[in-house]
Amino acid sequence: MPTFSYCLLLLFLPLLFSTFHANIAQNLIPETCKKCAANDPNLSYNFCVTSLQASNRSQCDNLRGLGMMSIKLIKYNVTNTRHYVKNLLKNKKMDPFIRACLNDCLDLYSDAIPTLKQAMIDYKSKHYKDANIEVSSVIDAATTCEDGFEEKEGAVSPLTKRNNDTFQLSAIALALISML
Repeated sequence: MPTFSYCLLLLFLPLLFSTFHANIAQNLIPETCKKCAANDPNLSYNFCVTSLQASNRSQCDNLRGLGMMSIKLIKYNVTNTRHYVKNLLKNKKMDPFIRACLNDCLDLYSDAIPTLKQAMIDYKSKHYKDANIEVSSVIDAATTCEDGFEEKEGAVSPLTKRNNDTFQLSAIALALISML
């Protein structure tokens, strides 16, 4: 016959495990971001922590979950940037050089969306090398977009922050993929 303390243990055991699990997930993001930032001088620890903590925490309870969440964050960022560029292009009085650069960026970000969808498929299938190549191409897209504006002296990119965010999010994903 179970004793009273044994019954209490059975009642509190799930609570103990859920608390332990929540604590692991809470520490996972800062610890992982610390490792990522230490291995990549282009990656900001604060950006990493802020980005991953703002995401759906239920999917970030292990390194693999963080990796998938990071790719989803890139896809959200790229999709949002693409819409932003489309809205900028509605301005009919825009400098022709800036318009041409924005059209190039629109193409780059449009191409990045199916690339990221494939990266998610490859990541889920544990084809990390393929996912790495696809995420790397998104870094190239953001860099190419930003570089286009620098081809004309005095031109200012309206996408600098967005391109940097895409770069940072992609660097986080690459760092996480390399840890698996």
